[in-house]
Amino acid sequence: MTPVAPRDSSHDITGLLLQWSRGDADALDRLMPVIYEECRRIATQQIQREDRDHTLDPTAVVHELYLRLIDQRRATWQNRAHFFAIAAQIMRRILVDYARQRGAQKRGGSALLVSLDAAGDTPNVSRAENVVAIDDALERLAAIDADQVRIIELRFFAGLTVEDTALVVGRSPRTVKREWQLAKAWLYRELHPAAKQN
Repeated sequence: MTPVAPRDSSHDITGLLLQWSRGDADALDRLMPVIYEECRRIATQQIQREDRDHTLDPTAVVHELYLRLIDQRRATWQNRAHFFAIAAQIMRRILVDYARQRGAQKRGGSALLVSLDAAGDTPNVSRAENVVAIDDALERLAAIDADQVRIIELRFFAGLTVEDTALVVGRSPRTVKREWQLAKAWLYRELHPAAKQN
């Protein structure tokens, strides 16, 4: 997978996604150079939220994303935002898998740390949290409100804008902003036991 200058056009991405959905085996190979830089930017944001001594780099995340996308051949892609929704879920799994593996190697040592602040406009979460703890909390939240989990995946793990997130989840931007704030507040309470007592 050789990166080339991305073409900043949702139409091109959507067209390639539709071709891939229809069974064009080469469409993914043509798609990846187009979205490579955007995926790498998202991966870079995720890496910057981690501990400084991590060994995962943005290129490795994008390459792992590519390998996992190959298994998504049967997906019925709708548009660019839908693609990045799936990419967000895959990136979440990549980061969580890496964090779990790294935590197992260190046996309780410092794990990947991330901050929800970097993805939002309200400082509800002020200190970095372990990506594994966030993943565990998201699993609990999914039982309560799966839509809020999707919004967190899209905003935090994929770095989508409020508008793109609204397009993917089929809600208004205003609703997405409200649900994003509620989800962040819920996660904050889950990740900070002292906050539950207040």
